[in-house]
Amino acid sequence: MHVYPYTITISSEKGGVGKTTLATNLAIYLKAMREDLPVTILSFDNHFTIDKMFELQKREDDTPDVHALLMGAKASEVVQVGQYGVGYIRSSTELGDIHERFKGPMTLTRMLAESGISGVVIIDTRPDLNILTQNALYAADRVLIPVKDLPSLENCKNIFALFDQRGIDKKSLALIPCLIDSRIKFDGIFKDQKTLLRAIAVNRGYRCLDSYISKSPKVESLNTNPDGKIYPILTHARGTEVHSQFMEITRDLLRSVDATKETRACLYHTWLLEKEAGKKESYLARLEGLAERCLICGALFTEHPEDRSFYFETSDRSARGFLHGNCVSNMLCSALYGLQENDATFDSARALVAEKITRSVSLLLPRIGFEASRLDYRQFSMVGEQLLQKNVEMPGFDAGEFNGVHNRLYLLLNEALAGFEGALRKESWLSVYPVDPANPEAVLHEDAYKIIHRLQKLFAEVVRQAI
Repeated sequence: MHVYPYTITISSEKGGVGKTTLATNLAIYLKAMREDLPVTILSFDNHFTIDKMFELQKREDDTPDVHALLMGAKASEVVQVGQYGVGYIRSSTELGDIHERFKGPMTLTRMLAESGISGVVIIDTRPDLNILTQNALYAADRVLIPVKDLPSLENCKNIFALFDQRGIDKKSLALIPCLIDSRIKFDGIFKDQKTLLRAIAVNRGYRCLDSYISKSPKVESLNTNPDGKIYPILTHARGTEVHSQFMEITRDLLRSVDATKETRACLYHTWLLEKEAGKKESYLARLEGLAERCLICGALFTEHPEDRSFYFETSDRSARGFLHGNCVSNMLCSALYGLQENDATFDSARALVAEKITRSVSLLLPRIGFEASRLDYRQFSMVGEQLLQKNVEMPGFDAGEFNGVHNRLYLLLNEALAGFEGALRKESWLSVYPVDPANPEAVLHEDAYKIIHRLQKLFAEVVRQAI
């Protein structure tokens, strides 16, 4: 059975608001209050607080870390079992080179969905909104934003704006007043820091937790001591107000975990699977109705599957299929240069034609008139830039006569574009695309076929203007 994590992201653009203290201690409280719940913590910051708090033994240089995870390593290879039963992924100072890999906003969501990590994942982010932080925000089932003063509250608007830009529901976002000094009192309606911060947050449309975390000299001393260790609140500050506050926040989070039937990672992965299934169905549909033979030489592909180097498609998609590379090269060599195979310059001309058509798309637009027939032949680059245009006279085509030079061209046009009583379908045309002969069907895969679809629309406009 596939498992998906419930993801909690701790984020703030303002430093010094207690972000990492909140992340590390929540991991410990969650594990302590529900021992059978897997809890994993990781950080995109480079201060190594997580490592100092959770590592059981000295770090080896080759131990996989968060950089390895983001570069594609399996979660089972990077998650270490640490102090207090909390799983953790060791931090890294070398995350700058992976930003290119995370251009997509949901890259981390997909990684978490496919990671096999269960239970709760807590992500501690940098005090900025770089692409990794954005990925962590979008992946979260719950985002906790610590605020301790008006500047940190002011910075929250950027996180909310990101969700608006992406059209993502902001119900996962919640502010939590942190490092609140209970000695500070105000005159008027707002008696203290937490009341003031909460009122301003609500007035701006931000959700704010009822819970808060007090400023505590005892808690601060856990991070600064002569032996250089970092101690958790649960074991070294049980008699403080902060301990009770973490208990309350943890209970609230556990209720959310229990109430969430499908986590964000699960929903996104389900959507991806459905999308992939849709792509597969579309691909199979595109495979259906392909011509069973090369329309130029007539050979069945079941008997001659080799050299399927080109894919053709008519303007109305009524005829689609593959063509042998030699057949296309020979046909265009004769059509463009008026040469037959026994001519002395045929081979050199064919080599020139073959070199060009394997890097471009050919558009064949027959123009059938009362007095003469001709082919408007054009070549385009794969981005739609016209490279060549040539008018090819087609004597005898309308009368159904072969003339030796254009036999292959006449066969292709008649086989692909013939309509009622053998006449060509009005204003119809076909295009010919180079494909990989080792795997020609790959051109019908979703991403590759998008290029064809885009070019077909371009060609339709080119033909409309030409006519």
